[in-house]
Amino acid sequence: MKIAIIGTGYVGLVSGTCFAELGHTVTCIDIDKPKVARLQKGEVPIYEPGLEKLILSNMDQKRLFFTSDFTPTLSEATVVFIAVGTPQDPITGQANLKAVFQCAETIAKHCSNGVVIVTKSTVPVNTHLQLSDRISKANPDLEFHLVSNPEFLREGSAVHDFLYPDRIVVGTNSEEGEQTLRNVYAPLLRHGVPFIFTSLPSAELAKYASNSFLATKIAFINEVANLCEKTGAHIDDVARAMGLDKRIGADFLKAGPGYGGSCFPKDTLALSHTAHQYGAPLTIVDAVIKANKSRKDQMAQRVLDLLNLHKIQKVAVLGVAFKAETDDIRDSPALPIIEKLTAHGFDLCIHDPQALGNAKRELKLSPSVCYDSLEKALEAAEAIVIITEWQAYKSLDLSVLAQSKLRPLIIDLRNIIDCARAQSLGLTCIPIGSTEDNHA
Repeated sequence: MKIAIIGTGYVGLVSGTCFAELGHTVTCIDIDKPKVARLQKGEVPIYEPGLEKLILSNMDQKRLFFTSDFTPTLSEATVVFIAVGTPQDPITGQANLKAVFQCAETIAKHCSNGVVIVTKSTVPVNTHLQLSDRISKANPDLEFHLVSNPEFLREGSAVHDFLYPDRIVVGTNSEEGEQTLRNVYAPLLRHGVPFIFTSLPSAELAKYASNSFLATKIAFINEVANLCEKTGAHIDDVARAMGLDKRIGADFLKAGPGYGGSCFPKDTLALSHTAHQYGAPLTIVDAVIKANKSRKDQMAQRVLDLLNLHKIQKVAVLGVAFKAETDDIRDSPALPIIEKLTAHGFDLCIHDPQALGNAKRELKLSPSVCYDSLEKALEAAEAIVIITEWQAYKSLDLSVLAQSKLRPLIIDLRNIIDCARAQSLGLTCIPIGSTEDNHA
């Protein structure tokens, strides 16, 4: 089947590549010509485990193509996926649908009758009504089938999540649209993947509701971590006891410095805005948004207070990405920490295995504070602040740190260090969600 994907961002690139891996002929379209030129050379603009290998493989097999030319691609496509960004309005929090609507009008001008138009972009409930209206106005003669097919990909495991999904959600009022999506996903459906066929508004809302629920779990466990610090409980033990309950599950019950990334912050705000628009405010989601902002502010202040308490000047900041296995720094909890420490004049040595380039560009960091080598970043550090749970940080050699002249203070915002062992080696290790005496 010939598939067109509009947008080569995170969602479009992963989806297009994986559709090609399923055996379809896929062309990804983007108006960013330099980006398309790089992709045509096999240069992948984002870090996602396994993605580059699949892109190169499917390009070699002539199943995956990249272009900036809409005309022939759209006219020949059986299915067109809209996978452009829906950034939040910085004031209201609502999703900006400008790019989605531009796609709709472009599709209307170039597609053939019978085309199936699918929204992969995360859009507010009932966006399909506006899409249908805009397409019909742009080309009253076009016969089309509108479908909502939200993505549920996790950065860092997106390729695996696409090829081995928990479910495939398809919303449409068109039998042709439903059958076409069944054909698109046939290789996965043959392996028993649940296919949830529903209405357009239900599919649109399912994405926001899913992400907001996961954000709620994170915000909840972080607030429980605060309570643990006041009561003598240990958050890791509490979370483990909760997670073994099948009604709750262990996923997203890991305390940390707050959630970030391209989805949870944006989607909770957008869902809240939509709910208020419809006169059905989601007070729990509103509280989650507030709790997460508070968590990030608390962590930044905690780091500052601890560094001042221990009279420390030179600090190794480990991790800028919002989570491990991605180079995405959007709304990362590292950002307010770096900003606060910079404002207070600390000497920073910042390291991240994948996100350092993005951090330099977005935060306008001086090259002198950015370290490609973890060993170099740690060399002269009086303190280590762990913000992202990269494997390299989990594997820090505590005995080497203990033997160094500086014997750095460890502030572990992810609880990935064995603080008891650190203490036995004479190091001071400060975790979150615990009142255990881990101070040397």
